[in-house]
Amino acid sequence: MASSTKYIFITGGVTSSLGKGIIAASLAKLLQAKGFRVTIQKFDPYLNIDPGTLNPYEHGECYVTEDGAETDLDLGHYERFLNTPTSQANNVTTGKIYNNVITKERKGEYLGKTVQVIPHITDEIKHNFFKLGEEGKYDVILTEIGGCVGDIESLPFIEAVRQAKWELGPSNFLVVHLTLIPYLSAAKELKTKPTQHSVKQLLEAGIQPDILVCRTEHHLPLEVKKKLSLFCNVQLNCVIEAMDAETIYDVPLLMKKEKLDERVMTKLKLTSKTNTDLEQWKDFLGRLKNPTQEVTIGLVGKYVSLPDAYKSIIESFVHAGAACECKVNLVLISSEEIHPETIEKRFEELDGILVAPGFGERGLEGKIETVRFARENKIPFFGICLGMQVAVIEFARNVLGLKEASSTEMDPYNPYPVIALMEEQKNVDQLGGTMRLGSYPCELKKGSKAEKAYGKTKIQERHRHRYEFNNKFLKDFQEKGMMASGINPDTDLVEIMELKDHPWFVGTQFHPEYKSTVLNPHPLFVRFIKSTIENKKLK
Repeated sequence: MASSTKYIFITGGVTSSLGKGIIAASLAKLLQAKGFRVTIQKFDPYLNIDPGTLNPYEHGECYVTEDGAETDLDLGHYERFLNTPTSQANNVTTGKIYNNVITKERKGEYLGKTVQVIPHITDEIKHNFFKLGEEGKYDVILTEIGGCVGDIESLPFIEAVRQAKWELGPSNFLVVHLTLIPYLSAAKELKTKPTQHSVKQLLEAGIQPDILVCRTEHHLPLEVKKKLSLFCNVQLNCVIEAMDAETIYDVPLLMKKEKLDERVMTKLKLTSKTNTDLEQWKDFLGRLKNPTQEVTIGLVGKYVSLPDAYKSIIESFVHAGAACECKVNLVLISSEEIHPETIEKRFEELDGILVAPGFGERGLEGKIETVRFARENKIPFFGICLGMQVAVIEFARNVLGLKEASSTEMDPYNPYPVIALMEEQKNVDQLGGTMRLGSYPCELKKGSKAEKAYGKTKIQERHRHRYEFNNKFLKDFQEKGMMASGINPDTDLVEIMELKDHPWFVGTQFHPEYKSTVLNPHPLFVRFIKSTIENKKLK
């Protein structure tokens, strides 16, 4: 395997949810600031082909890339930090690996050999490790291995990492191991033993970590670092402290302070190409931490007990809030708990309302009630995907007088299907990867709220849905003041609906949150926050 690309593998030990994705994204950001072309990929040890069919309670949100891949939410962090798009190749699951191998076996590509975990599964994993590097587009590729070292399902990935070292050579290969140093309050002591065990499991698999990144709630004294260095066989200056941060966007600067990027560059024999010193990043953090105003926005959805289900939306508010120098207090509200008689009390503190995406009937009536309240009371409203569809249903029922109007997703036989299934979706019986996915063009009406927010008429946005606005009803909507301000020029499908006589009432069929990054906050979120600031002043 001849390649000038350097590979960094990030593994986790002791416990899950330590933040491998944030450490990977932060290290990648630091290397990007040194002038290197960087990307990050995530290898997940579950058997689903992709997270597209997973309930958000299982795995958080399903993030969609430009090329229509349904991926792990960590890819959202990668894009938000690096400001560069990922693709189908950046997220690989065990399911995808086995699917590829079994497909090859059925086609006879193994020439009658007995197909085994080693070498066939591990070869397929390595092929996917190296796929992005073969294009010559990247100087450094970071690969995050999902799960924990020692998990049965992670073993083939760990074995593939071991094999990769000898194919790449020591100066092209590096392992960063993220671990936890727990603090026992009764003993008032930081404990290194869980990390020692975790590294021991890696060593048993034939992998020596080059750098330890230690998550901790307390500073690591020198003697603790020395102990970790001695027992884990890692250089003392490669034991990196990762203290809990105020915000995930502090982590790149904290890792820079700990010289994580310098340690990596030394070991991979890399020399800085430039040094941008993260000025724009620091500027963003300055505005994020020193807001001049404050608003409260209600996020209405049905998965609110797990905020990760709306990760990209929450982060989009952080980016746009910083752009407006405004602190956004986000209140997550379950749509199942919204009723006409209590809605006024529930929403009295809100300066704006966002109705979130989702699938299925549960909580639908609460969302419809939310839209009615926002429309009638001139509260800034933003609907995303199902949020837009709900706005359409509410308008049809309460303004057009079509009392039974609904979506064929919830009610296949309703007489006024204002939201309906696209023709090409009607015979689909498999759920995975069969929706309208990825980036599509949209043309905006001049003078509309959407066009003013974007400052242009031609845009591209990412989709993840099956049902669409039914154009048979478009004329009725336009006559009553709800206009289609964004249309797909190729299919004539409605992408944005908005109300004319309202301070800010915009629903998008696409998911703007997938394209918001630290350095490029999404214009619709920025404009929505500005409208909530204006609404608060009026109140």
